[in-house]
Amino acid sequence: MGNNYFMNTPQKGAVRCIIFRDGQTWFGTALEFNITESADDPIIAMLNLQEAIQGYVESIKKIKGLHDFSPLNQKTEVEYEKMWQNLNSAKPVPSPYDVYHYGVTKISA
Repeated sequence: MGNNYFMNTPQKGAVRCIIFRDGQTWFGTALEFNITESADDPIIAMLNLQEAIQGYVESIKKIKGLHDFSPLNQKTEVEYEKMWQNLNSAKPVPSPYDVYHYGVTKISA
């Protein structure tokens, strides 16, 4: 397990998400799952990410007898962790990325 704020299980938990633009492409990333989706529009990137999160959790639920929830509690990529820390800082540092949205998405059964 990495630097996670939450202990996720297939029944409940939360994942930190950031929607940002790099160049002309919008990205949506789910930090604890290391899932990143891209699109030409921030809303589409967010919708694609939500769909990917849902599919990822559903696939984990299908693994019978799973007691190791590490796929739901991965160590986040350093770049995204730094971005998250900066976004939540009292004195954020200017970023080269245009951030559309960031927050926590709840997971429930």
